[in-house]
Amino acid sequence: MFELIDQHVQKYTNTSQHDLEVLHTILEHKKFAKKTLLLSEGEICRFELFINKGCIRNYYIDDKGEEVTLQFATEGWWVSDIASFNERTHSRMFIETLEDCEVLLLTPDTKEQLLHQAPCFERMFRILVQRNLSRIQERLFRTIATTATEKYLDFIERYPDIPQRVAQHYIASYLGFSPEFLSKVRTRLSKK
Repeated sequence: MFELIDQHVQKYTNTSQHDLEVLHTILEHKKFAKKTLLLSEGEICRFELFINKGCIRNYYIDDKGEEVTLQFATEGWWVSDIASFNERTHSRMFIETLEDCEVLLLTPDTKEQLLHQAPCFERMFRILVQRNLSRIQERLFRTIATTATEKYLDFIERYPDIPQRVAQHYIASYLGFSPEFLSKVRTRLSKK
């Protein structure tokens, strides 16, 4: 149950076996069925999830009532509404499972307990936040400065397993396209 997270942690910080054992005792193992809404707009996010198995998406509903996908997360990724979790504010997003999922969960209290008992995890979470900010900036640049075809090709390169795991309309939403426009882009690429 902890093999994937142990590998993940070792990428970001040198941890002792004792620190890993602290992590293991604090994390809560949960299973969720496909299409489970883990967070709704207006709620306060009370979790940070590490995905052991499955696929999850974050999205919001725009002024036209359309779902806009912000993120896909699969095995080895963390999922949360960071602002809501850290500041205890109402979320503006939804978090939903797209597959049956197995996750390891931290609450605000258990995260504080972890950081108190094993301070080395402060470094890991700092690096993860920095990495997340960097990815958001890259996505912003790609959104502004690339063509639709380039956006789609970049998405496929960065997330090669996602198209086989999620509905195409979610990918279109993530890219800022209508499903029909994504279909046109894919058709043009297949003819090349």
